[in-house]
Amino acid sequence: MKAFRKILLAGLVLVPLAAAAQAADYVTPVDSLRADDTGFYVRGDAGMSFLNWSGSDNDWAGIIGGGVGYRANDNLRSDVTVDWSGTYAIGAGASLSTTTVLGNLYYDFDSYSAFTPYVGAGVGYGWVNRDIYSDRGGLAAGLAAGVAVDLGHNFDLDIGYRFRDTLIKGSNPMEHQVTAGIRFSF
Repeated sequence: MKAFRKILLAGLVLVPLAAAAQAADYVTPVDSLRADDTGFYVRGDAGMSFLNWSGSDNDWAGIIGGGVGYRANDNLRSDVTVDWSGTYAIGAGASLSTTTVLGNLYYDFDSYSAFTPYVGAGVGYGWVNRDIYSDRGGLAAGLAAGVAVDLGHNFDLDIGYRFRDTLIKGSNPMEHQVTAGIRFSF
């Protein structure tokens, strides 16, 4: 118990010193701007998607996509993305694939390191192509969360989770996606 008290007391003594050290290293937001913090970017993503659909068995499939976007400031950016998931095996000899076009808005949390967490939401249109019928479409919505890793030279590695729901007549295909991609700012 005496050792715990000593460690606790030492920690309390070091807190003001750590705060002073951090204050000395503080970088103003104006100084922290990189050349790619505002402006246009392109992105490409790939990953795995899990189909959660009440119409049949659930299945995994690959996903690929890309988009164009604009960073308005350090925290807000938006893009338009096109993603294709498929082909899901949904039964004996039956398959399903999805395509979405979404307009997305993201909030990047302040970060003075190479790692920038973000959250986002999007809305647009989605198509579902199933063996029995072709291209049923409807409103599509999505949520996203992840982290961008600054690779330098205007490149960011984007690792994230996305939820997609395409609203069609009948059962809606909902997808849980884990993706990795590259964003290039110019």
